[in-house]
Amino acid sequence: MTVATTLPTSPDLAGPHASAEWREMLRLAAPLVGANLLQMAVFAVDVLFVARLGAEALAASSLAVSIFGLLIWSLTGLVGATSPLIAAELGRRRHAVREVRRTVRMGGWVGVIAALVAMALCQLGGPLLRATGQSEAVVVRAVPFLAVLSLACVPAVLASLLRTVVSTLGRPGIGTAITALAVAVNATGNWVFVYGHFGMPALGLMGSAWSSVVTSTAMLLAYALVLRLDRRLHRYRLLGRWWRAEWRRFADVWKIGLPICATIVAEAGLFNGAALLIGRIGEVQLAAHTVAMQLAGMTFQVPFGLGQAATIRVGLAYGARDHAGIARAGWTALAMSVGFMGTMAAVMLAIPRLILGLYIDVADPANAVLVGYALQFLVVAAAFQLFDGAQATCGAVLRGLQDTRVPMTIAMFGYWVPGLLTAIGLGLFTPLGGMGVWLGLMAGLVCVAAMLIWRWHRRDRLGLLP
Repeated sequence: MTVATTLPTSPDLAGPHASAEWREMLRLAAPLVGANLLQMAVFAVDVLFVARLGAEALAASSLAVSIFGLLIWSLTGLVGATSPLIAAELGRRRHAVREVRRTVRMGGWVGVIAALVAMALCQLGGPLLRATGQSEAVVVRAVPFLAVLSLACVPAVLASLLRTVVSTLGRPGIGTAITALAVAVNATGNWVFVYGHFGMPALGLMGSAWSSVVTSTAMLLAYALVLRLDRRLHRYRLLGRWWRAEWRRFADVWKIGLPICATIVAEAGLFNGAALLIGRIGEVQLAAHTVAMQLAGMTFQVPFGLGQAATIRVGLAYGARDHAGIARAGWTALAMSVGFMGTMAAVMLAIPRLILGLYIDVADPANAVLVGYALQFLVVAAAFQLFDGAQATCGAVLRGLQDTRVPMTIAMFGYWVPGLLTAIGLGLFTPLGGMGVWLGLMAGLVCVAAMLIWRWHRRDRLGLLP
């Protein structure tokens, strides 16, 4: 690979090298986006089964899953540090088998340690839920549910690690296939454990928690089997010598991964805080917020997947000290992300009632107020689509440069100062109500996106390039 000694003044997004970059980015991103959407389906299966047990059971499972989901999502970012490390090693030396194996091994150590901490935190679910003013009847059912769910922490984090690894090693479709398998396993597990089939007792709500444990374990075993059977992956012997310490690499995973973890918590703090704020304003606005956020969450999976692919592509160029390749990969991912989100914004503005009809009956007069609020929120959602996609992808391309600490600071400031403070001020102290909270969300995303894009644009002068 040709090594560029200077950064081009403008990224080449139209030449033959750019065409190849677009193809490679799409090849990596498409299965990653598919896996992300399927992961949402895994959680949706739980809702479908538990909803039939009643509102109280659904509320209990939703609260428990919100705590568990935040922990696992943040730890996915922690072990995701292996992606830029492995990509850089492959960029430096295409057949860096030993270095890749060391990174995966230490990523596993970090993942297990962090997952055990997450299990301990799950035991604090009761005090946490009571502190937020939840109904005691719901808390009593959520606490044992979360205790069982905590058993999925270790397999879920390790499965996420291996998904990251196989994608970075050029096999992203494996993650899509295994996540599709997880949807089927979880549906079967809920059917068996919740309602009692194949001789199993009907466990009700707790059966859904046990189904999640089985599903996470099945995913981990599936990845282990693939690492053994896939010829391309087997040569790395990623599960070998798991007891050998590589303390420098162990420290590298923590150094890059902890800021990613903190960034995820910062973003989750803004969006979870928004739900709590709107919950104080009114139940109908909270329901409208939930529907609109579901739609925004679906579209977000595309720039999220593009960002995962961009981390790999930028990391490969970073390891090869290819400055032109870094620019091409980063700007290509950003162009794709903003282009897609711009299209989705136009769709939201053009046919909002049709989109809402996927979730609620917009023709039912009983839903008129809810639909009215949801339509307002969708207008803001359409406006911040571009910034949401830009900040997600730009943060990911910076991770490819192993730059995570300053982006973490940017996220914590942007989400919590202009973002959360604007949401509180406009939501609780002006007539805007829920609309004010959504404007706060937009303020946070705009601020973070602007600062991350500036940092990416100034990467050379800031000393981020190899």
